Amino acid sequence: MEMLISLLVQIISGAIGGNVASMTKQSLGTGLNTFIGGVGGLVLGQIVAAVTGSSSAEALDVAVVGSNIVGGGVGGLVLTLIVGFVKHKLDTK
Repeated sequence: MEMLISLLVQIISGAIGGNVASMTKQSLGTGLNTFIGGVGGLVLGQIVAAVTGSSSAEALDVAVVGSNIVGGGVGGLVLTLIVGFVKHKLDTK
């Protein structure tokens, strides 16, 4: 159950990060920003969890939840910006 909570926190914070990225001119639309942000949050959140060595038994620890939020939010923001940048570069050609 704790692993599910950790994954949900990463996806939700990634979706928020993706929507924060929409404030730039790299916006893809609300739905796509949310989806890509969630995917980016999940991916980077899992990488951060693997690097820091946090186990699923510690999923409700404050430090682990904080790292899930930060990792997910940054992952969602970065992936949305990258996809938006590539899409806009392809559209201009």
